[in-house]
Amino acid sequence: MRLLSTKATCNSHGQDSLYFQGWQEYEKNPYDEVRNPKGIIQMGLAENQLSFDLLESWLAKNPDVAGFKRDGKSIFRELALFQDYHGLPSFKQALVDFMADIRGNKVTFNPNHIVLTAGATSANETLMFCLVEQGEAFLLPTPYYPGFDRDLKWRTGVEIVPIQCTSSNNFQITEPALRQAYEEARKRNLRVKGVLVTNPSNPLGTTMSRSELKLLVDFIKEQNDMHLISDEIYSGTVFSSPGFVSVMEILRERNDADGVWNRVHVVYSLSKDLGLPGFRVGAIYSENDTVVAAATKMSSFGLVSSQTQYLLSAMLGDKKFTRNYIVENRKRLRRRQRMLVSGLQKGGISCLESNAGLFCWVDMRHLLHSNTFEAEMELWMKIVHQVGLNISPGSSCHCAEPGWFRVCFANMSEETLALAMKRLKAFVAESTCTQRSAALFNGTSKRKSLTKWVFRLSSRDHREQEER
Repeated sequence: MRLLSTKATCNSHGQDSLYFQGWQEYEKNPYDEVRNPKGIIQMGLAENQLSFDLLESWLAKNPDVAGFKRDGKSIFRELALFQDYHGLPSFKQALVDFMADIRGNKVTFNPNHIVLTAGATSANETLMFCLVEQGEAFLLPTPYYPGFDRDLKWRTGVEIVPIQCTSSNNFQITEPALRQAYEEARKRNLRVKGVLVTNPSNPLGTTMSRSELKLLVDFIKEQNDMHLISDEIYSGTVFSSPGFVSVMEILRERNDADGVWNRVHVVYSLSKDLGLPGFRVGAIYSENDTVVAAATKMSSFGLVSSQTQYLLSAMLGDKKFTRNYIVENRKRLRRRQRMLVSGLQKGGISCLESNAGLFCWVDMRHLLHSNTFEAEMELWMKIVHQVGLNISPGSSCHCAEPGWFRVCFANMSEETLALAMKRLKAFVAESTCTQRSAALFNGTSKRKSLTKWVFRLSSRDHREQEER
């Protein structure tokens, strides 16, 4: 007799991914400037800690909000009592206004079409439950966020079929790759129910082009039963050109969008743009009334607390603050990204040119001893244990090419980032020296062997001439 359910005992959570294993290694030996200066520096965590001072300054200037007061009077009891799972209207309005500001007010959002969830993880899983049956599939371009193997598949039973993107065109989605993924799913007898993308991309740190977005909208339009999910939780982190284009902007530009409006859904969160992952604030935006109604019911399993909604409705409702925050946060992200790129270049390492996100997609293919994922894992193990940096290997993101790594830069101080670059530079220098020594040794050995062979050949020829 089985004691626990299959779900509880199965191994489909994705926890065995190198992405999560890196976190576990970090937790065993975390870097601390004073207590553990030789520990592992966490560069596998996409957190935005660069603008906490702006948030803390706003809270200090608005003590009534943090103290759950309105006009000087406590509203603690009001917030402590049960709230409807539709969410506070004031917060939903403030959230959609913030989303529009991030997108340059090129698009607007109806607060009646937004569903609040406990973070983007919950939002994406809820959409899977709404759109897909167990055993059906969604197409995802590679490389993609390793957590999707958990978020989209574990409890829902949904399958992920990769759209294989390559470095030859900076990992952009092409129509042949999209069609090939669709045909691959059909060969596996999987019904494809849609495409999910992150825009800006995690782990690439790049925004999607208009041509890519139009390709995806056209693709789902020709398939009457397919959906497009655009996870836009990094939309406020775009710090340089080209600018961010939301899929909603593409829809509003099209004259024929009526056929796909109710099959395009946006996921958003305050975890990255505002740096508040611990607040667990996510959202689904959809023009599909049935999806909104079903997702709202499901949200009762992962609500955003009333206290959190009240505090953030006041903060996001302060337009002067939010607009200043968006501008300043982008400046800080740009500066920090450049610091990482510069540090990598000094170590002889390049990365994909990025304009968004909290990380860079770093090219370490030249450090592999062979063009294999086994060599990538070997390099990753050295970087984690010998160098003391937790970075995410490309294989954990399902990248088709070995040797790429995601490296985060916004979850630490400038001093810690400088130390990380110093460690990595020393490792690369040592590795390069070792490779050259090995190559020199092999070359010398070959020359010695050749010399002996020539000597033996000459001696034999000499003897033959004497015999003649």
